[in-house]
Amino acid sequence: MSSQKKKPVLPDNAQKDTGAPKNNGAGENVSPAGKKSLSVREEHLQDIKCDLLKQKEIILSEAEVAINVLPEQTAFSDLGDQASAETDRSFMLQLRGREQKLLKKIEEAIDRIDCGTFGICDVCGEPIGIKRLKARPVTTMCIACKTEQEEDEKEAGL
Repeated sequence: MSSQKKKPVLPDNAQKDTGAPKNNGAGENVSPAGKKSLSVREEHLQDIKCDLLKQKEIILSEAEVAINVLPEQTAFSDLGDQASAETDRSFMLQLRGREQKLLKKIEEAIDRIDCGTFGICDVCGEPIGIKRLKARPVTTMCIACKTEQEEDEKEAGL
């Protein structure tokens, strides 16, 4: 007689535990340890959030440096030097303005991720593709609605 243990026989309706997440019936994946796991889309959204937070941090640190470097308004004796300095200052202020707008869009995107509305088109309500979100994470429109908006603007001459 053999001293080997027999494997337990599972009932027909029992599933073998593979260690993979299971659906808990509420649409949530639950790991064998009972912890919720993220769907592939949710994982992508969390990656996008991390990227947005890094981008926000970079913009803020660059803005701090730029404020210290922003040329003062100075009266030059040469009109050419004066014009050049004014142009440089104006250009720097335009960049700051654009970065402020981008920073606001980044903060809004992070808020939408936290609220669960990120990646949903504001126009049609359909999910925005992950590829588009990764390429342009501050977008609020799917590619079809954005294309239509751009065509309408082109026709209106904007």
